[in-house]
Amino acid sequence: MVDTILIIISCVSLVIWFVQEKMARPQQQDKLNELIASGKQLPAEQLQADTMPAWNELLFKFTAVIWIAWAASVVLVKDGDFAFVLVMLTLLSGVVSGLDKLIFAGARNAYIESKAVADYLAKYTQEQRESLSMYFGQDMVVGEYAKSFFPVLAFVLVLRSFVIEPFQIPSGSMVPTLLVGDYILVNKFTYGLRLPVVGTKIVEVGEPERGDSMVFFPPHKDIYFIKRVIGLPGDQITYKNKVLTINGKVMEQTLLAELPPINPQVRMFSEDLDGVEHLSHSSLRRRTITPITDQYGDFSITVKPGYYWMMGDNRDNSADSRSWGPVPEERIVGKAFAIWLHWPSFGDIPTFSRMGAIQ
Repeated sequence: MVDTILIIISCVSLVIWFVQEKMARPQQQDKLNELIASGKQLPAEQLQADTMPAWNELLFKFTAVIWIAWAASVVLVKDGDFAFVLVMLTLLSGVVSGLDKLIFAGARNAYIESKAVADYLAKYTQEQRESLSMYFGQDMVVGEYAKSFFPVLAFVLVLRSFVIEPFQIPSGSMVPTLLVGDYILVNKFTYGLRLPVVGTKIVEVGEPERGDSMVFFPPHKDIYFIKRVIGLPGDQITYKNKVLTINGKVMEQTLLAELPPINPQVRMFSEDLDGVEHLSHSSLRRRTITPITDQYGDFSITVKPGYYWMMGDNRDNSADSRSWGPVPEERIVGKAFAIWLHWPSFGDIPTFSRMGAIQ
């Protein structure tokens, strides 16, 4: 819903800007022409205020209000896809910048450089003259904001879509590798370049490998998940007594510790996934209530072509492919490769103590 509102607001803002340039601008110039013809010289600030039609200021305030209302809805509803927002804002600012350059900028510059206007503005001080020239020659406020933000938005969009993107870890499903509050970096080109929002792959680069920590969208919802790649297309996977067997080969586990030392609740293992070693957790607690679908039980499955079997390192506390099945290739986002910050909550002090590569 928030994304739909964003589309509507973007279209409304574009229309408002176009109306301002097509209607408010000529009225402003007509008023200035009347002052030039009469020879009447107004104070610089009054000249700016008197030449611009009042309804133009109302349109700008209306535009500001609807954008503030949209931002508030994002905070309150806690909805919306940041990638989609970034694409829409970049598109809006790019369209405004492009149309202004093609249609309006030339006419504004020609008007402000005309002899009559130049002679009239010459009556003011140099500082006032420069300010007035900029005022009558620049884009409307909405357009100015768009042109100012477009290069920054375009750079961020390219960076996040095709190079690197930050994510926050919200749950403990990847403990002990990743903790709640870890901020990680995800490589967006390791598995191929994809278009933002739609996820269509446009350039082949590489494929996920067993043991990778991968960010993706699960089959059932458009929410970012991070798990470890366990099964590749065509793999036969068996999980029995909390031990993985892939294509007939047992993935070796080495017990490192039982935590806490007194009345332990979990076991920490080092697991070898075909040469990729990582830490994993398994629970020692006995489950007294069995869910309808026991996602933590034994299973055996053959991964379909074009799909990947994902599991969390916190094996007994992870919603993963055991819950919603293998992940299709088109739902892949990127490979997590580093932790750069740890900040569990706003009440805590951010630290770089966990900075480093992700196993």
